[in-house]
Amino acid sequence: MYDYLIVGTGLFGSIFAYEATKKGKKCLVVDKRNHIGGNVYCENIEGINVHKYGAHIFHTSNKEVWDYVNKFAEFNRYTNSPIANYKGKIYNLPFNMNTFNKLWGVSTPKDAKEKIEEQKRKIGIIEPKNLEEQAISLVGTDIYQKLIKGYTEKQWGRPATELPAFIIKRLPVRLTYDNNYFNDKYQGIPIGGYNVIVEKMLENCDVELNMDFFENRDELEKKAKKIVFTGMIDEFYDYKYGILEYRSLRFETDILGEDNYQGNAVVNYTDSQTPYTRIIEHKYFEFGTQEKTVITKEYPAEWQKGDDPYYPINNDKNNELFKNYKELAKKEEKVIFGGRLGDYKYYDMHNVIAVALEKVKEEFGA
Repeated sequence: MYDYLIVGTGLFGSIFAYEATKKGKKCLVVDKRNHIGGNVYCENIEGINVHKYGAHIFHTSNKEVWDYVNKFAEFNRYTNSPIANYKGKIYNLPFNMNTFNKLWGVSTPKDAKEKIEEQKRKIGIIEPKNLEEQAISLVGTDIYQKLIKGYTEKQWGRPATELPAFIIKRLPVRLTYDNNYFNDKYQGIPIGGYNVIVEKMLENCDVELNMDFFENRDELEKKAKKIVFTGMIDEFYDYKYGILEYRSLRFETDILGEDNYQGNAVVNYTDSQTPYTRIIEHKYFEFGTQEKTVITKEYPAEWQKGDDPYYPINNDKNNELFKNYKELAKKEEKVIFGGRLGDYKYYDMHNVIAVALEKVKEEFGA
């Protein structure tokens, strides 16, 4: 008999398992995939740690979270400086003075600000009602049309006018020449990949892979006193109130017989004609010098049952639906929900870790 059955070997489940085990609890951790780590799993190809489920760049300003992950791995000094490719022209991301100079020929923050303000005035947006209006109110029409609209509509599969404004509010815009995408104090990639972290977290737990919780639900639930569930909360309740919507991704990975394909870890393709949103060249996450390189193209897709869900679509309709499932979850005495799917929330990695540690405190005390 186990104290906890933990469904999912991603960061939330692994942290809970690690902390529970430290407190003398016996944990069984299951995952329907054939590997641990959830979406942060790295596959070693040609000596390169390939981020199998998309780029995962760790960043946080939370010292507690930073100190916590550094217990399990040493982080390198990787700085996220993606670039945008719009019909063959290259622009810096985040939007900064390099971007504005390339677009408009301006060289001072004052001129760039005036250009943005001029474009905003022409549109006359006072209170942004959707993503398009929010983006234009931040950066004007030129940047929106070239560097935001096509990418965003591919990513979410919906017109920008139908997407909520909050999605774009965290968009960094800088009147400096700083190419660091994140403002956070701490940033990097674990040396050796994220597997190093998850393996250490789960080393004293029983782990069963290729184990689908729903196909073996009755048997698994009998094995433990409590369940920690990190899958889709609507699926847990057999879609009782309806299906929550997600965006999915398809990945196309290739090994190339050259040492440098694009010269950067992440290049976003911001036009609407290119079917993928970005190309990742994985070796640059860890400053690789291998003779070959591995690239991955990311293709967004509408989620269907059986697909991997990646991004909750947190519009009004889905948020209202989630409230019903949240009410059911509150009544559970033996089930703890967590993670991006369990909480139906777009978490970055540091958010997941902070929430997991908070849940551990709730369960076991400080």
